[in-house]
Amino acid sequence: MSGTSPGLEPPADAAKPVRHPEAPAPGELLGAHYGQCFGCGGDQPHGLHLEARAGEGVSITAEFTVQAAHQGAPGLAHGGVLATALYETLGSLNWLLRTIAVTGRLETDFRRPVPVGTTLYLEAEVTAVAGRKIYSTATGRIGGPDGPVAVRADALFIEVKVDHFVSHGREEEIRAAMDDPDQVRRARAFEVNP
Repeated sequence: MSGTSPGLEPPADAAKPVRHPEAPAPGELLGAHYGQCFGCGGDQPHGLHLEARAGEGVSITAEFTVQAAHQGAPGLAHGGVLATALYETLGSLNWLLRTIAVTGRLETDFRRPVPVGTTLYLEAEVTAVAGRKIYSTATGRIGGPDGPVAVRADALFIEVKVDHFVSHGREEEIRAAMDDPDQVRRARAFEVNP
């Protein structure tokens, strides 16, 4: 990750990330971590409906198609929507570590415009872990894994306990997520929120 900003460069003694033994298998669809999530939730009519799949090692691939509701300038994706797609993909990496984490820092570079109707192919990987800090990087390419890079990002996530969400979230949503009988959905509900 040469050229990254201070705070996004792992320390020299950072460890190589280790995929959790119970992480989804490469190629497995991760599904939404929370139905109301703007990035991946199916209950958001104007959300990204981003679909992420586990990759090799500690990596993720994902895709989303830019809809008219995602416009900034006429006919082009809003930069915040593109940053959200990168962010959602980066956050999903924590599921491969089976770690609950929040965003410490996200730095995004916009390289080219992304037209409405375009499918953005995203790839992300954890590059290092240092204590509670998780360093990762992602790219978004137009049209497929070999398409031109449109956006890229580097991120720092900080491992937290579920109490972070209980203390800061709205009680009705927290209770609904905690009461979900599906243990996987319950765990995933708290994986990437700030």
